[in-house]
Amino acid sequence: MVFFRSKSPQGAYAELQVTTNFTFLQGASHPEEMVLAAAACGLSAVAITDRNSFAGIVRAHTAAKQAGIKLIIGVRLDFTNDRSLLVYPKDRAAYGRLSRLLTIGRRRAEKGSCHLTLDDFAALAEGQVVVLLVPEQVDPDFQGWIADVQQAVEGTIYLAAHHLYGGDDHKRINSLAQLAKKSGLRLLATNDVHAHMAARRPLQDVLSCIRDGCTIETAGARLFVNAERHIKSPKEMRILFSLWPKAIIASLEIA
Repeated sequence: MVFFRSKSPQGAYAELQVTTNFTFLQGASHPEEMVLAAAACGLSAVAITDRNSFAGIVRAHTAAKQAGIKLIIGVRLDFTNDRSLLVYPKDRAAYGRLSRLLTIGRRRAEKGSCHLTLDDFAALAEGQVVVLLVPEQVDPDFQGWIADVQQAVEGTIYLAAHHLYGGDDHKRINSLAQLAKKSGLRLLATNDVHAHMAARRPLQDVLSCIRDGCTIETAGARLFVNAERHIKSPKEMRILFSLWPKAIIASLEIA
C-alpha cells in the first residue's frame, strides 16, 4: 500500500523527533512502522532520531520510498554530561562527519554504550542542523549549556518543545518560547515520538520495566504518564501548538 502526504503547506508539519526500537528498550515501534504511520497521517516529512545510532535508517529509508514521504536523516546525541541534542546532517559530507563521531563514541565505550562530549561534536559539527533538547525540569545550568552549544555550532539553533499533558503545558512551553527568544534560538514543535500509535503503550511500559529492572506495579514515575508520544497528524500538532505557530513552521524549515 502506498500513502500520499498532504501537499498543503498551510496544513503541514514534519515530525523531527522519533525514537524507534533500534534505541534498545526505549522505542516501541519499528522504523518502518513510524514512517508508514507518518505518511498515513499526512506528515510532510519524518526524521528518525535514535540515540547515538543510525541503525534504523535503512529500514526507514525503504519504507519512506514505498510511502512517498520525505525521510530526514537524524540522530539524538546523548552526551556524558546528561545533555542531549538532535542533529540532522545537511549533506553527504556532514553525514560522514556525524558517522565518524558516532564511531568515536562507540569505540571508547563498552558494547552498547557511546561516550561523547560536546567538544567531540564541535570538532565535527560542520553542516549539521542542531536542536537542543530540554529536560522536563529546566535546571539552573541549562542557560550555560545553551551558551556552550552556541559557541560550538555555527548557524541557527533550535529549542525543542513538546506537550507532557501534565496540566502546566501552556506555562512550560511559554517559558521555553521566552527562553528561546532570549537566547537567540528558534522554538521547534515535536511530539518526542516513541511509538507509531497509542496502542503500543503496554509494550512501551514493559520495555521500560525491563530497562529499569522493575515490575509494572513498582515502576511508578519511570513509565510515561500517558500514551501520547506517538505519531500525530499535522492538524493535531497545529492545535497543540496553536499559541506557538512558528514552532510548527520551524519543523518545515528544517525539513
